[in-house]
This record gives sequence, structure tokens and C-alpha cells, in this order.
Amino acid sequence: MKILLVYPENPKTYWSFSYALKFISKKASFPPLGLVTIAAMLPKLWEKRLVDMTVTPLKDQDLLWADYVFISAMVIQKESTRKVIDRCKTLKVKTVAGGPLFTCGSDEFNDVDHLILGEGELTLPNFLNDLTDGIPKTVYTSEGWADLETTPVPLWNLIDSKKYASMNIQYSRGCPFNCEFCNITSLYGHTPRTKQAAQLLKELDAIYETGWRGGVFFVDDNFIGNKKKLKEEILPLLIEWMTKRNFPFTFQTEASINLADDEELMLLMTRAAFKTVFICIETTNEENLVEYNKLQNKYRDLITCVKKIQQFGLQVQGGFILGFDNDNITIFNKLVNFIQESGIATAMVGLLNAPKGTHLYQRLAGEGRLLKDFSGDNTDLTINFIPKMDLETLTKGYQQIISAIYAPKNYYKRVKTFLKEYSPIKSGGSHVSFNEVIAFFKSTIRLGIIGKERLHYWKLVFWSLFRCPRLFPMAITLSIYGFHFRKVFENY
Repeated sequence: MKILLVYPENPKTYWSFSYALKFISKKASFPPLGLVTIAAMLPKLWEKRLVDMTVTPLKDQDLLWADYVFISAMVIQKESTRKVIDRCKTLKVKTVAGGPLFTCGSDEFNDVDHLILGEGELTLPNFLNDLTDGIPKTVYTSEGWADLETTPVPLWNLIDSKKYASMNIQYSRGCPFNCEFCNITSLYGHTPRTKQAAQLLKELDAIYETGWRGGVFFVDDNFIGNKKKLKEEILPLLIEWMTKRNFPFTFQTEASINLADDEELMLLMTRAAFKTVFICIETTNEENLVEYNKLQNKYRDLITCVKKIQQFGLQVQGGFILGFDNDNITIFNKLVNFIQESGIATAMVGLLNAPKGTHLYQRLAGEGRLLKDFSGDNTDLTINFIPKMDLETLTKGYQQIISAIYAPKNYYKRVKTFLKEYSPIKSGGSHVSFNEVIAFFKSTIRLGIIGKERLHYWKLVFWSLFRCPRLFPMAITLSIYGFHFRKVFENY
């Protein structure tokens, strides 16, 4: 059996880092972890190839080679996914599809030959058994949640790691919280499920053995969902593993704001070489936190929490949302002031949307306020429901925020605020990579000579060289990020 695994193209968005990747000559931020994991679940004797359309064009001969084309995608890849399916139909190649796009919107893909919905560990084996028996069904679903101890080590030999800025790995699924606008719990449940330590280290070994040295993203939606296991088992063993290999990787992940409450956990994470955490802050309005059930952020000085995490050596990337029912025109300035004061350089501000599968989607449908499907892009000026605030006022206020926080003067000021707070611990293996050297020289031309931000760029370069030389590579990286963000938003 010949299997072609296809990952549809990602459009240029805030999180694609498309413009930043050019500075390090990479095609994409991360490889398609889901597909290389699914590949490992397929019979060993089957031939397998993978095309990630973000890094490699999909050719007709690729499709014609395959007996089946396996497709996995996120909502934001919907347009590219549709084109792939249509091409397969034209060429009469059978399709097998799964992942969040299909699980949340299977009714839109009734022309796919076989839909493998939910978690692959549960549904894929049933499909493979039926395929072997010659009686494959159109749709496979499951009850309950997968045991992650059954998840195999991904087949990393299917990808060209040189085309990616970072590798990725998954330790857990699920989140203990229940934010109304988030579909994570509908996809993966409330109770965090985790892999065993030995299993996790085996996956890290597999990445290490490919020769990869650099960033690794823990894709968990809330890495700290099970703090006890992290502190008592996972992080101590991870520190030991990293120390023995002279710290070949640096890590980033996603976490909830209550990370700031646990100094022991933050210390262990930084000792294990975690450098960055993305935290969903969403709003400074406590009425919104209550209405939308984001109670873990309530009764907090969020600025103090952010700065504490930064002071423990973790860069905070932040997610913010506009368009809550309790938002009024004061929210625009409040959000700009919060972002500037916090020193969150990577501040993703988006309009509220209601993805399928969320409590918000159900509530708005009941209120007759839904308009269309969610595009999957938080920052594209679209909103899929009727907001309480006047839509023109909301979108103009959103544009004002973006213009303010990514204006070179404000952005570089925010980077400096962060670098003053940031206190990374020293770890073995710290060095300036070849990619960082190349990125610096490219940045001196694109940002320091051509760019409108050149005055602010050179001020940051010399300030960081003399005031915090250890953080100079990060200052350059954040300068490049700022360029990417401005390019994404320049048409707004």
C-alpha cells in the first residue's frame, strides 16, 4: 500500500512567521506533528511519503503515486485543503482525512472517502482493520479519550528538518479550564492526559538522533495542566536528559497564567531550558472573565503575573481578544497600555470568534447571533457573530490597537521593557547559532538600512550590546518578529 500524507498550505498569518523565516532561510515554523505521528501508526510495510505544502509544492505525480492520500489540517488551512481534495477527486485518488478541521466540520467534507474523526489512536485502528477486510466505512468516530501511552514515536524520517525553524513534540492533551470561546476541551477533554516520562524522553531521543539542535515546541494547549507530575517526575528527568547532552534544545510551550503562582515549577522549567510560554490573557475586563468563564485569570494583577514569569527567565507571549459583550470604547486604550506596560513583545490581539464545538458557538446560535463559520485566523478583521458593540467601532478600535502596539516606536520600547525584566538562567550549551548570525546580518540590511524602523533598530542594537549583551540574540530575534508583525498588518 502506498500512502501519501499531505499537510495543506498555511496562509501568511500572525503565527506563520512567514516574513521572519526569510531571515533564517526556513520555509515553515514547525513540521506537521500530527501527520508524522499518524504515519507511525500505519503498517510498517506500507510505503509512506509526506508533502508539507508550506515547504514543498504538491505535484500531480505525488497524488497519482498514492493508493490513498491522508490529509490532516487546522481550520485556517481550509481553503488549501479544499483544493487538495478537489485535485484528488479529479485524479480519482482516494482520500482519508482527519484532524481538527474535519473533526469540527465533517459535514462540509462529505466528498472525502474516509473521515477519521477525533483522536487517531482510537479511530485509525478501526479504519485500518476494516480496510484490511475490504469493508472500510465512510466515517469513524469514537467515545472517550485516547490513552497517550499508546501514541507512537513520530516518523521524523519523513520530513526535511532543515526546512523548519523548530521541531515539535506533544506531552499532554486536555485542559482543566473551560473557557467559553475555546474548543480545546471539546477536542481533547477537561482532564489533562499525559505521556509517561520514558515515552517522552524516547521521543526527544528520536528528535536528537535526526541531528536536530535548536528549538522544540511542546504543542500542549496547557503544558502545566498536571503540575504535580511535571514537578515530581517529568521536569527533573528532562533536566537530567538535557544536561547529559549539553542542552541540545531550547523549549517553548503554552500555559495558563497560574504558572506565575508556582515558583518551583517556573524554576524547573527554566532549568530544563524552557525559554518561552504563550499565555492567553485575553482581556483586562474582569466582567468578561466571569461571563466567558476564564476564571483562572480573575482576581489577579495580570501585569505583576507577567513580569514575575519574565523575571524567572520565561519570555511571555500573550493572546488578547476584543469583542466581548462587556467591551466598550475604553477597552482599546486599556489594552494598548497593558501591552506596553507588560513588555509582551509578541502580543497577538484578535477579534472574538466562535469556533464550532465551543459553548460560545452554542450560546450565540441560541441567541440568533451567528453569521458564518470561523476563518481560523484571529487577526484577519473578520468576526463570525453579531457583537454587542457597533461593528465599525469595534473594527476601527482593533485597527487602532494594532497600529499602536506595532508602530516601531512603541514596539521597540516594549522590547526594551521586556529585556529589562527578563532574567534567564545560565544553562550549558548556550551559544549563538549560525542561523542567528545570518539573521543578524540580514536584519542590519532589511531593518537597519532599508526599514522605516532603522532608528529604533540601531538604538536597540547598541543598547542591548552594552546593557545586556547576553540578550543581544533575543533583541535581534524580537526585532525581526516586529518586522513580520508589521508586514502581516500593513494592509489593515
